[in-house]
Amino acid sequence: MPTREALRLAAEQQLDLVEVAPMGKPPVCRIMDYGKFKFEQQKRDKEAKKKQKVVTVKEVKLRPNIEDHDFNVKLKNALRFIEDGDKVKVTIMFRGRELSHPELGRQILVKMANELKNLVTVEREPKLEGKNMIMILSPKPHN
Repeated sequence: MPTREALRLAAEQQLDLVEVAPMGKPPVCRIMDYGKFKFEQQKRDKEAKKKQKVVTVKEVKLRPNIEDHDFNVKLKNALRFIEDGDKVKVTIMFRGRELSHPELGRQILVKMANELKNLVTVEREPKLEGKNMIMILSPKPHN
């Protein structure tokens, strides 16, 4: 349909001529109320935004020579973060000569993962990065 005729039809119906597919051969247009269309689109976008869940990464920091009680406190914090649906980044910070025994840090991280094994999956295995050893835990999907 010629453009002038389409514009005339849209004016007769008191609606707008909106180009839907400009790259098409020929370009595709539609007669509609553009203000109403934009409003509906905003409503759909807002609804979709409400339904999405933003996953944040919470961090729990430990030292290689941590005592049992302190470890349990950090474990409870990690558990709380997991139950809230957040990922947990468990970091072991080494200082000075502690860095010559990374296996101690790995043992603590493995112990943390084993304590939470029915609630989490290990997204990233313990890995030494500079003076820190990092492991990332993510909550298991609910079935």
